[in-house]
Amino acid sequence: MVSPAIALAFLPFLITLLIRYRHYLVLLYRAVLLGWLQDRLTGVPREQRAFQYVLTHAIPGDPQHILHTFDQWSYHCEHLSCVGPLKGKIVEKLLCERAPRTVLELGTYCGYGTVLMAAALPPAARLYTVEPNPQHASVAEKVIRLAGFDEQTVSSWPAGAVPRQGRGAEGVSMQVELIVGHSEEVIPQLREQHGVQSVDFVFMDHWKRCYLRDLQLLEEHGLLADRATVLADNVVFPGAPHFLQYAKTCGKYRCRVHRASLEYCRAIPDGIAELCYTGAR
Repeated sequence: MVSPAIALAFLPFLITLLIRYRHYLVLLYRAVLLGWLQDRLTGVPREQRAFQYVLTHAIPGDPQHILHTFDQWSYHCEHLSCVGPLKGKIVEKLLCERAPRTVLELGTYCGYGTVLMAAALPPAARLYTVEPNPQHASVAEKVIRLAGFDEQTVSSWPAGAVPRQGRGAEGVSMQVELIVGHSEEVIPQLREQHGVQSVDFVFMDHWKRCYLRDLQLLEEHGLLADRATVLADNVVFPGAPHFLQYAKTCGKYRCRVHRASLEYCRAIPDGIAELCYTGAR
């Protein structure tokens, strides 16, 4: 057994650790433990609980109000791993500057980023969003419809793709296509099965360990347009060091990191990487 004297000697050290990392402990509680407990008590997944909150409190057909309602849930109820309002402004700003025609999102989750980008895209743009989890995709599909990107046509698509027709902020038809499948399987099929010749803008917000693999898949299949923008969320926390190292040293990209805070946790530093592809020249 540890003697009381040794235990007391370590007490200041433990208190220092608790104070220094208290924000990460709060995140662990809100993002993991609380969600796990509520899942067991209610029998309803966290993402579905969030959607029910949004359905009850948000204004249908108003993308900004729907995003705000998601933010309120994540700040005051349970943590969701969405891009959030602070980093969302970075994404919106870059979309407005680049005005891409074809956008690829890897990691739909609940549809927060999809709605944010669809509302900011220029007229007649196309947004392809890929989600491997069918339950998350089901929630995202409802969120996309609720935001005003209503279903107008439904076809039978390989790899679970479901086309959605909607209207952007200027009232001109644009398309959001939700593809259910793993990114390493979907990316090689984008040209043949979904008619994607190249993408102008990529937003990565899925498993961080997949960032580098999927970036290299996009290169390998010639899907990155010249000067395409690639954004990658959470490159500081939880981090994507191999992805960043590759982007900075391979000679195919100009790379910068927009410093911010973790979604819904202002005290935890994070960042979103912006890559400009120059390898197509």
